[in-house]
Amino acid sequence: MRYGITIFPTEYTAPPDEIARNVEERGFESLWFPEHTHIPAARKTPWPGGPELPREYYHTFDPFVACTAAAMATRDLKVATGICLVIQHHPITLAKLVASVDRISNGRFIFGIGGGWNKEEVEHHGTAFKTRFRLLRERVLAMKALWSQEKAQFHGNFVDFDESVMNPKPVQQPNPPIMMGGDGPTTFDRVIEFCDGWLPIARGVSLPPGLADKISELRRRAEGVGRDPDKLSITLFGCPPNRDAIDEAERAGVGRVIFGVAPTEPVELWKTLDERARLVR
Repeated sequence: MRYGITIFPTEYTAPPDEIARNVEERGFESLWFPEHTHIPAARKTPWPGGPELPREYYHTFDPFVACTAAAMATRDLKVATGICLVIQHHPITLAKLVASVDRISNGRFIFGIGGGWNKEEVEHHGTAFKTRFRLLRERVLAMKALWSQEKAQFHGNFVDFDESVMNPKPVQQPNPPIMMGGDGPTTFDRVIEFCDGWLPIARGVSLPPGLADKISELRRRAEGVGRDPDKLSITLFGCPPNRDAIDEAERAGVGRVIFGVAPTEPVELWKTLDERARLVR
């Protein structure tokens, strides 16, 4: 089992480089940063986590800037987006961002992705909420072509560009690990077609319902289309911080658990990291 931390990097907690050093010093494998470009003031979409949207959603740094700072401050720590809202980026510029961070980190980047829950935020970027996953699919496929081919082109319904050269290429070839977040009825379609793993999300004090059965289903479906199920990584995002939950996740087939920590004042944050480190030891 591998262990990681996710936190909203904000101006009122420790800076990303300092967080990264402390996470690495405590023996964690990875550090994950979420993404929200903005929160529309007239938001009507309910937050899946509860009635009130936490303060940090309004204050989070750009995840690629935070990942770069974290990578430069550490030696072995993997840095990750958890998650990047691909539907809010142009695929060519996002391909450049991902490849650049993977280069700067010397191959330590993990590309966690998702379609987003905030309808108003998504649509401010010119994306139709109902078709966001069709858009996400084409953008990821286009980026994979740019990362792996010297001259790439893509012609789809949402993404269209002629033969182009995009450098640098990622250190990790053909691409950094792409982890698909979510738990909808078509999530596994995306995982199997163009991703390297699944990011189920735990909310509250228990694991997602039916997690073991869902992981078994994903493995069966992958094997059915000729993909090696052992090469699909399962990362549980927001794992409850208790030993019983960790052990249950491991029995279900999870290979990495990520603990969420609040962006508190540094002294309090270091105490929380110490608690998580003692838990996994």
